[in-house]
Amino acid sequence: MGLDLDGTILDFKLHLDPRDVDALHRIIDAGVTVVACTGRPFPGAVPWAQRLGLHGPIICYQGAQIRTTDGGVVLDQGVHHEVAMEVIRFARERDLHVQAYRDDRLIVERDRPEAHEYANHAGMEINVVGDLDAAMGPTTPKLVIVSTGEKLEELLPEARNRWEGRLNVATSVPTYLEFTTIESDKARALAFLCERLGVPREEAVAVGDGRNDTSMIAWAGLGIAVEGSAPEVITAADRTIPGPGHGGIKQLADMLLR
Repeated sequence: MGLDLDGTILDFKLHLDPRDVDALHRIIDAGVTVVACTGRPFPGAVPWAQRLGLHGPIICYQGAQIRTTDGGVVLDQGVHHEVAMEVIRFARERDLHVQAYRDDRLIVERDRPEAHEYANHAGMEINVVGDLDAAMGPTTPKLVIVSTGEKLEELLPEARNRWEGRLNVATSVPTYLEFTTIESDKARALAFLCERLGVPREEAVAVGDGRNDTSMIAWAGLGIAVEGSAPEVITAADRTIPGPGHGGIKQLADMLLR
């Protein structure tokens, strides 16, 4: 089972409801392999996976990487430098905050409030660099534009059209617009792990709430969306459950273990 974190079991104030955690442990104790499947960078994902008792591989960076909890790399498919620079220039032209990653470090050109908003949520340090072009390296797992939800809803269709066939573009939370290579999304990463574990697609479960979860929810044999998700997420799902702290994970456990 691929389990998204933020907005699915972890609320946006970074709170885990003990009842949700207990219900997740029921699922794990029944023999279901549960994998954290998150847009978070690896350093921001590991602490939450550990708190949830998930000790296997972690799908992170929107599916661009699969990592073991000790940092080992199972899969790595980053955005190539020249394409990443297209996104960075797109953000610069609109005076939008944009960030990239190198060696699990969050890198930005300017120390803006949006960088702190993201870093505080992800549990990462900000590294201000003179120029992302020089600092980024050959690839970056993903890029993120941080702005208001209203602004990103306006930008989403334009960005998807601009990079159609080259990048996956989706919001993870309303204020993060995320870019990964077209070969990288949560569905492909979950399919990769299922093949390695010998789990048929029809026995795979995916649970999430963001547009970035749509692909894995549509791919899995059983796709579960959180109530209140964007219409494209709900449409991709077979079922819906309430969000963090509202009994959704218990409903999921009852559904899977009946």
